[in-house]
Amino acid sequence: MSRARFFVAALGAALVAACFQPAQAESVVAAPEALVKAREGKGLKTAVLAGGCFWGMEAVFSHVKGVTSVVSGFEGGRKADARYETVSTGTTGHAEAVRITYDPAVVRFDQLLQVYFSVAADPTQLNRQGPDTGPQYRGAIVPLSPEQARVTTGYLAQLGKAGLWKRPIVTAVEPDHGFFPAEGYHQDFALKNPDHPYIRYWDVPKVAALKRVFPGLWKPDFTRG
Repeated sequence: MSRARFFVAALGAALVAACFQPAQAESVVAAPEALVKAREGKGLKTAVLAGGCFWGMEAVFSHVKGVTSVVSGFEGGRKADARYETVSTGTTGHAEAVRITYDPAVVRFDQLLQVYFSVAADPTQLNRQGPDTGPQYRGAIVPLSPEQARVTTGYLAQLGKAGLWKRPIVTAVEPDHGFFPAEGYHQDFALKNPDHPYIRYWDVPKVAALKRVFPGLWKPDFTRG
């Protein structure tokens, strides 16, 4: 079921009630700096990360210094099926994801991964994030270059040894089959819909956690896609 339909069905029920409770990010862990640092050279680079609802992923990375664009979309399936209502069936192979354009002179790829594992997504949840369930909400890193692959492998190995979570890390590393932007109404969703119940309860706390855990990477302005 899509989030839009879910919220219509849930009006007056448990989720709406939850929106009046203190909101909190479902998982905040201060992941360590990567031992394997990214060396990507000059010029803007691109990263693709999946971690549950792309609204929250976009909201977090849009407040990271050095990020120049964040686009919500889909990775892992065919272009022909990359439509929100179709992907929401969980049968297309896609994951909701974000395409992040960044300046490695300001924020490195390994630092983006550090933010991802700390405040953007819970790496121990399989085929879900928070209230959203299904393979389209899986956590995944999609390396777009050998350097990103090298850094990803090193950081996952480092986190596996660190024992920061009680459950094992299940975040996948997936091949690049293309990234397909979502419909226009999904772009900059948190910026345009700050009072949406989902944003208020699930995503505002993630952004607050970013500011608290990574003050050196935080920027107050929302980077539009």
